[in-house]
Amino acid sequence: MTAASGGAQTARPTRLPRSARRKQLLAAAQQVFVAHGYHAAAMDDIAERAGVSKPVLYQHFPGKLELYLALLDTHCDAIIEKVRDAMHSTHDNKERVKGAVRAYFDFVDHESEAFRLVFESDLRNDPQVRQRVERVEQGCIAAVTDTIISDTALGSEVAELLASGLVGAAGQSAQFWLANGRRTRKEEAEALVTALIWRGIASFPLQDGTSGGTTAEIG
Repeated sequence: MTAASGGAQTARPTRLPRSARRKQLLAAAQQVFVAHGYHAAAMDDIAERAGVSKPVLYQHFPGKLELYLALLDTHCDAIIEKVRDAMHSTHDNKERVKGAVRAYFDFVDHESEAFRLVFESDLRNDPQVRQRVERVEQGCIAAVTDTIISDTALGSEVAELLASGLVGAAGQSAQFWLANGRRTRKEEAEALVTALIWRGIASFPLQDGTSGGTTAEIG
């Protein structure tokens, strides 16, 4: 029966481009995974949250694990790219440190659901999930390592060790800040962690023999 004849007309589901539908499904899945955890989440719940049928969901993702891994890939790539951007956006090394710290704090603050999905997963023992979580750390360390090597006379092994320290301090501090209820203002927390890291890394000589920072710059 049509609307013109006075009867109700059932609305057909909106057809979206494949990329837009995939983005919609990932957003719905993230909400369900964060709310219930991977094991308790059901594909029925995800389809309902997205407002689609299960066959539509399965057209894009053959199973729950594939959906979960696609979410992890999206967020892992995002945090690595943020740290890489911090390294490439300026030649000022203190600003690079500040940018790397901000990348982690922004991730846990503005994308706290994504953070919990990646770093607080109840599926961490699955090899495919563990591989992606480790890729975040290794990708961020690699971005910082490349910058240290290009700017200093340090060898690759030493540069990678320093990079792991910078990434570890930024990541652990941001996680601690979130877990403890954001008790310190975000800007202040970022500044404190940046100062801590910069006081150490500024002492290493650049390629031209000068130090990475002066006493006046620190703090």
